Amino acid sequence: MSFAIITDTSANVPLELVRAENIQVLAIECDMSGVEKKQSYLDDAEFDSKAFYDAMRAGARVRTSQINPQTYVDCMEKLLNDGLDVLFVGMSSGISGSYASAEMAAAQLRDEYPERSIRLVDSLGASLGEGLLVVKAIELRREGKSIEEVYEHLSKLLVRMYQVFTVDDLNYLRRGGRLSNAAAIAGIVLNIKPILKGNENGKIVSFEKIRGRKRTIERLAEKYDELVVEPENQIIGISHADCPEDAQKLIELISRNKPPKEIMLVDHEPATGSYLGPGALALYFAGDEECRYK
Repeated sequence: MSFAIITDTSANVPLELVRAENIQVLAIECDMSGVEKKQSYLDDAEFDSKAFYDAMRAGARVRTSQINPQTYVDCMEKLLNDGLDVLFVGMSSGISGSYASAEMAAAQLRDEYPERSIRLVDSLGASLGEGLLVVKAIELRREGKSIEEVYEHLSKLLVRMYQVFTVDDLNYLRRGGRLSNAAAIAGIVLNIKPILKGNENGKIVSFEKIRGRKRTIERLAEKYDELVVEPENQIIGISHADCPEDAQKLIELISRNKPPKEIMLVDHEPATGSYLGPGALALYFAGDEECRYK
């Protein structure tokens, strides 16, 4: 192994891959009301998606804790002491302060370990919008690419990573400050579902409103058909917050016209899932260099 790969739990990389490739994953912890134990994607080797989102449906509130600089220092320094360079792929700086903490840790450690390379990748995404970059880093490392080659490849790929999603209940976006109370109330009454995306700065923006869940899922697939580039060579990502039937419908739709090489389907991890709420459904794929503006 020529270099170590670190990410955070937002990346939603399947645990079997994390373990097989010795990926270091730092936990963004969730504190759920009525639950004594803090939860993370790594707790007890499994994340019980249904139980988590059922608790939210029943009224449980979730607070998340961003990763602090010392946690990054502790993880990175151990790897540096083992003689490894470090590549970190993190959740978008546009939605969390965790990436800034990683930058602080890296600045400190570069002074202390000038002979080692520490590279940070701001994914400008979350869940598999981040995780697919980690998967690509794993693939390139297997091929024998250097940390600098992998860093350059990911830097080009991340601007092409399109992340489009919808939510089932606008109240969660409202509570998280992503939607005004008036817009949330109007949307709920009219059964309007927002189509959201990660923009060029890694922030969540709403760019379209659709009436009805079925049409919303179809619209996600239409964006895929419009913007995907060379799907036959891509791993496409889908994450869902306890709506497996909708996820399967989306798989069917995107496979109809432009089937991808592979589809990675995951339960949406709790840290970012708590802001989107039960029923969130997201699609991740690579388009062209301008796709985040579309």
